[in-house]
Amino acid sequence: MFDPTIFAARRDAFMRAIGPNAVAVIHSLPERLRNGDAYHPFRQISDVIYLTGFTEPDTTLVIRPGAETERVVMFVRPRDRDMEIWEGRRAGVEGARERYGADAAYPAAELPGKLFELIANCDELHYSFGLDEEMDLLVASALHRLRKLEKRGKRPPRAVVDPRVGLHELRLHKRPEELAALATAAQITCEAHVLAMQRGRPGIHEHELEALINHTFRSRGGNGPGYNTIVGAGDNATILHYIENRSAIRDGDLVLIDAGCEYQHYTADITRTWPASGRFTAAQRRVYDAVLDTQKSAIAMARPGVTLDEIHDRCIRHLTAAMIDLGLLTGTVDERITDQAYRKYYMHGTSHWLGLDVHDVGAYTRDGKPRPLEPGMVITVEPGLYIAAGSDAPAELRGIGVRIEDDVAITADGNEVLTAACPKEVEELEYACRG
Repeated sequence: MFDPTIFAARRDAFMRAIGPNAVAVIHSLPERLRNGDAYHPFRQISDVIYLTGFTEPDTTLVIRPGAETERVVMFVRPRDRDMEIWEGRRAGVEGARERYGADAAYPAAELPGKLFELIANCDELHYSFGLDEEMDLLVASALHRLRKLEKRGKRPPRAVVDPRVGLHELRLHKRPEELAALATAAQITCEAHVLAMQRGRPGIHEHELEALINHTFRSRGGNGPGYNTIVGAGDNATILHYIENRSAIRDGDLVLIDAGCEYQHYTADITRTWPASGRFTAAQRRVYDAVLDTQKSAIAMARPGVTLDEIHDRCIRHLTAAMIDLGLLTGTVDERITDQAYRKYYMHGTSHWLGLDVHDVGAYTRDGKPRPLEPGMVITVEPGLYIAAGSDAPAELRGIGVRIEDDVAITADGNEVLTAACPKEVEELEYACRG
């Protein structure tokens, strides 16, 4: 976890952003049953992590910039000797105050009785409706209760504001400690990808490489995967979010791996595509080169003032020209862009924000227009071509899926590719695949 002063500075910045007449309520998402009485591993909602570093379930954070006392209030699970024997140690209300920056802390069960008082008489309530139905009902009940109390001097907030206005704008611009965490996540992820290239041979199963990658993430100090690891061999690589990872790798397959380590709760996001047999076929090489050239051109564009839409448009143009050259499409580039025929083989966006979430928060537009990139933003650049086995493409291209993805931090004078250590040039990949 970062130094507590970092979280305190973030809370101060958030309070300045929303102003003294606002209050923010941030609630952890509920634990989810996997099956029977077994739960999925809990991962704290990133907004709570960003402001406190607190990782336990059943947590509510209330931020009140204009309050004279109790400006930072936390509701948490109390210490419970019996439950801690079964489920692990808890910070409790004492730990919330002593270690996580709360001015006041209460047991989670007291939230329904206290919430209405904490949000009373403010102008704006910053809260994300639609994430947790039970919490939505609790907030709505507090608002309803305050309406009934208005004649007694306690009124509800005048407006409910989406957290993207304040909190998520702060999260979008990464501070030095965040960039350092992302760089470490990228370093560990690069190592895992290279190990997969070295050990991925015909006859190995996709899930064996998934296990190798996820083990590397944990053994190198990461939390584990920041999202479900994708290992797609052959035609499986043409499925964008393929996570079954159950097929055997065959001789001649390309293997697409999309995997990212989460380190200090920040996640990398790297995709590499490589030949299981150690060498690209001529057809695979033509598709791969088209994607690689496109990706390198797009990364060169990533600098302050450029928009993600401009980067995506360049990728569309490059890849559409490549599709025509490969015989996937006919006609001119402009014609195929206009009728969007290119989407048959390239159907996703080129970039997204990266940070505490793999698809991190932050508005992509301002006043209805794409926002320019700024220093401190971190993006992915990930063009691809996906030629399904059942398509009407030239026979030698069917079943080829290629995506190449890097993590790029925008700097004052350009960018830094955080994932540059992960091989992607043909010669580098073939060398790594030969062990």
